[in-house]
Amino acid sequence: MINEIKKDAEQRMQRAIEALGTNFNKIRTGRAHPSILDSVMVSYYGSDTPLSQVANISVLDARTLSISAWEKNLVPEIEKAIMKSDLGLNPSTMGDLIRLPMPMLTEETRKNYIKQARSEAENARISVRNIRRDANGSLKDLVKDKEISEDEERRAQDEVQKITNKYIAEVDAALGVKEKDLMEI
Repeated sequence: MINEIKKDAEQRMQRAIEALGTNFNKIRTGRAHPSILDSVMVSYYGSDTPLSQVANISVLDARTLSISAWEKNLVPEIEKAIMKSDLGLNPSTMGDLIRLPMPMLTEETRKNYIKQARSEAENARISVRNIRRDANGSLKDLVKDKEISEDEERRAQDEVQKITNKYIAEVDAALGVKEKDLMEI
């Protein structure tokens, strides 16, 4: 019973860390990387489809992405989708190839991206703490139902806290890596 609660909490905390990684990928650094476009949705025959499913995305050089649509009639749709996204990128089209230059990051934009990264990290920490709260609530319910003793509850809460500390440290480490990456010129 206690082990199931701990295992569930740990799995949910792991998913929170994975979500943080996904959110960090959306915050662009100065380098071109195809994952920057993961959130871009293209209107494909009336339904919104991820860009990666309708085009090939590759890195031309450190600051330029190349997008080649699988169907020529999708090129204007892809351009529109990139312009509508909140990435601040301006595509340039040459025939059926779309080039996406990454603008240089100014000091101000770097600081804004760091603020955004810190906000994402704080959201992940809150998520991890909420999972801890849920696990501790489940443990309290077990004590109320007289399925475990108060001593067992205290030990289990300590173990849940250790798991929480581990995942909070992972969030802090990921934030440190992202901040370092953003400040790199």
